[in-house]
Amino acid sequence: MTMTSSVQPGRVRVLKEGRRPSDGKAAGPVVYWMFRDQRSRDNWALIHAVDQANKANVPVAVAFNLFDQFKGAKARHLGFMLRALQKLCLSLQQTLQIPFFLFRGEAEDTIPNFLSECGASLLVTDFSPLREVRKCKEDICKRVGDSVSVHEVDAHNVVPAWLASEKLEYSAKTIRSKINKRLPEYLIDFPTLEPPVRKWDSTNHVIVWDEIIAEALRKGAEVPEIAWCEPGEKAAMEVLMGSKNGFLTKRLKNYSTDRNNPLKPSALSGLSPYLHFGQISAQRCALEARAVRKLSPQAVDTFLEELIVRRELADNFCYYQPHYDSLKGAWEWARKTLMDHASDKREHLYTREQLEKAQTSDPLWNASQLEMVHHGKMHGFMRMYWAKKILEWTRRPEEALEISIYLNDKYEIDGRDPNGYVGCMWSICGVHDQGWRERPVFGKIRYMNFAGCKRKFDVDGYIAYVKRLVGEIKKRKPENQLNGKAKELRS
Repeated sequence: MTMTSSVQPGRVRVLKEGRRPSDGKAAGPVVYWMFRDQRSRDNWALIHAVDQANKANVPVAVAFNLFDQFKGAKARHLGFMLRALQKLCLSLQQTLQIPFFLFRGEAEDTIPNFLSECGASLLVTDFSPLREVRKCKEDICKRVGDSVSVHEVDAHNVVPAWLASEKLEYSAKTIRSKINKRLPEYLIDFPTLEPPVRKWDSTNHVIVWDEIIAEALRKGAEVPEIAWCEPGEKAAMEVLMGSKNGFLTKRLKNYSTDRNNPLKPSALSGLSPYLHFGQISAQRCALEARAVRKLSPQAVDTFLEELIVRRELADNFCYYQPHYDSLKGAWEWARKTLMDHASDKREHLYTREQLEKAQTSDPLWNASQLEMVHHGKMHGFMRMYWAKKILEWTRRPEEALEISIYLNDKYEIDGRDPNGYVGCMWSICGVHDQGWRERPVFGKIRYMNFAGCKRKFDVDGYIAYVKRLVGEIKKRKPENQLNGKAKELRS
């Protein structure tokens, strides 16, 4: 099977080269194991799978494996993901005539089994720098037949992670020029994706979406779904380009001035849930932003820095630093300063439970924790303050990092993500930052405090805003439960 396609060769890596059948047997179908990039539009992995299928004149299918509560995912994450996948399944079948298979269990078992059943000759996967996914791919490569090739496509980053840099980068400053140099080659428009030439034989694979979603919601009920963010590709494009309240069409001009003000959440793009689940392509966002740059040059440049340089820096960190979520992953200077100050006296000490329930003496911190628990999204500026305070209020830096990642992954709709790990590592371990004036507990790690926040924004206003927000969410909950019961009685 040749590698030429409408996808640039640098975006595709061969993880395993299959042996060509010597007995003149025809090649088997192509399967795209979708994981991180859950969309049919602007998806280089899907484009590559269809290209390769057409070249070999074989059909193509998409397979998705539903891990049981992947990295602690709850109703909030699984509900959002599954509702979007249900729409994706329909759109793949209707617009591209590509079947969608949903498996449950361990992908190391389900994917090789499916490849064997359908006699596939090529498995295409999308890219994730996270340990669990990489290990899973290694196992799959070992378990598939000799004749199966495995290709990995970075459909998530604008510049593929392995090309953006070949090593662990120290900061945004050190990776920026490397990425910018590659952008003319990689920040290009997507080819139109046509249905594959060969159709998959009719399938009796039925997905009982309503049952699967209901079960996920029941199992993960302690972190309920959120109402403000509609799942799916169409909703994602609406947030980016919508005529009512789209980021690039209606809210862009305030981005560079207001994005660090927690009282102005609408100044942010609102795209992170969609980018995290791959329901929209970062490359599509960048192309559309570039097209309107002349209207707000500063806002677009700031947005592209966050969307491309900072996001890809996070992938770089998780890809080249195996200890991306532990103190071992910090630079030597940061580890030393944290250890030097690990036994410093803390003014307050809180347990994980107290922090989770927002039971601290700091009303600003409590508000940010409640915003995350109930709304599913803490403002970006508050995430920094929030994590730094956890360092100040726990016995040791290891404990602070563990608690911040646990809470982030459990409640943030975009948790369990390189950006989240790097955010916690930046705040607590000084990753991608520099050393500052030494002080108790923090050592040379950048310090943030209540007084500094007060100078930056209306702290009391933010606390009142979160109180209102949480009150409205709590009020809606009993109403939703009543409506649900009424529906059950009617059916």
